Amino acid sequence: MKKQASLIVLAAALMVSLSACGGSGSGSKAETAGQGGGSESGATLRFATWDTGDALKIEQDIAKKFEESHPGTKVQVEAYADGFDQKLAAGFGAANPPDVMYMWDFPTYHQSLEPLDSFADKDKDLNIDDFYKGLFNYGKIDGTLYGIPAGFTTRVVYYNKKLFDEAGIPYPKDGWTWPEFQEIAGKLTDKSKKQYGFGARAENDTYDLQGFVWSNGGSFISPDGKTIDGYMNSKETAAAIQMFGDMVKNGSAVLTGGKGQQSGDDIFKAGKIAMWESGIWPLESFRQAGVDVGTVEMPAFPGKPVKGVLAESALSIAKDSKQKDLAWEFIKFYVSDASIKMRVADLPVRQSVVNELKKDQDPLYKPYYTMLERSDNTPAFLLNPKWNEVNRQLSAAVESVMHGSNAQDVLNQAVKDSERYMK
Repeated sequence: MKKQASLIVLAAALMVSLSACGGSGSGSKAETAGQGGGSESGATLRFATWDTGDALKIEQDIAKKFEESHPGTKVQVEAYADGFDQKLAAGFGAANPPDVMYMWDFPTYHQSLEPLDSFADKDKDLNIDDFYKGLFNYGKIDGTLYGIPAGFTTRVVYYNKKLFDEAGIPYPKDGWTWPEFQEIAGKLTDKSKKQYGFGARAENDTYDLQGFVWSNGGSFISPDGKTIDGYMNSKETAAAIQMFGDMVKNGSAVLTGGKGQQSGDDIFKAGKIAMWESGIWPLESFRQAGVDVGTVEMPAFPGKPVKGVLAESALSIAKDSKQKDLAWEFIKFYVSDASIKMRVADLPVRQSVVNELKKDQDPLYKPYYTMLERSDNTPAFLLNPKWNEVNRQLSAAVESVMHGSNAQDVLNQAVKDSERYMK
């Protein structure tokens, strides 16, 4: 699943793409759901993915099964990997995008995407009520649907059961608090063994930090997306970020993933950090490494409800696609029960599949779904189209806190440096 990141490199290509389609809307309603035919003999459908390795192999297998059920159709799976955003932007800029693609950055791309409301509304085969409702919030811009949920993750705390057992510390349970988290991290730190209670990211993705900030009653931006002063630098926002800086300073957390530093995933697998915060991505690698791992929902700030942040993979159709009906058929196939079960590394987006596989009852997977119920806040990048510019200042401020700066001071400065983008 793709994570939110700065897209400065896309600006030039997207200017070409958006100017080409600006003002054209989505065409007439007759065109929307009827352009491009269905499974015509000899048709080739292009599908762009950011996945690699085993996940890519599964997607290729799904494409083959779609071909089998649609004789004469060829699905060309285009694996863009780490160059996904750049290659996708280049395709849109050249008016030659893939027909179907994974999508997360709807504010940037929505003008180049086909609205999907008419497809979803008229097609009962999709069974839209079977999806977890909150997932659709991330694929809409101004109330228009541009993406169908295919996968998601919320964020949980991973813990190494062996390290807890050796220290005689009970495993954390849902309903715990950040003060309890900090106390446990201190007890599980043994610098003589280069063992730490927690791994803090040296270069935080501010998208992921929003869950902590929301849980403390803060936010990076106002609900209407127009104001950052009093939000990005509020005492609640600053305190949530300062907490991690303080843990690094007192030694109960070690910095990970910075220049010359190991990733938190690798340090956790090596048994050198007792707790690590992440999405679903590293779980299988932890198990393959032989880590006796547990998961638990995020701690709460005392007296405040826990809030989560959601990372979603959606499927979209290019507005320039000449075979939108076939593209829609592929999306339906991709999010069918059978295809979802094939994608074993993803959290199922359909309630029927979750219930059948009892994922929400599995102790390892249940916290992800508990956090999904708490992930109803709207991320900053969906509230303001200029968020990438603001985020540069915010990211630098957060990184500075991890290296000893005072959160309130650097966030105040970040707001001052970002105000010009809010006009």
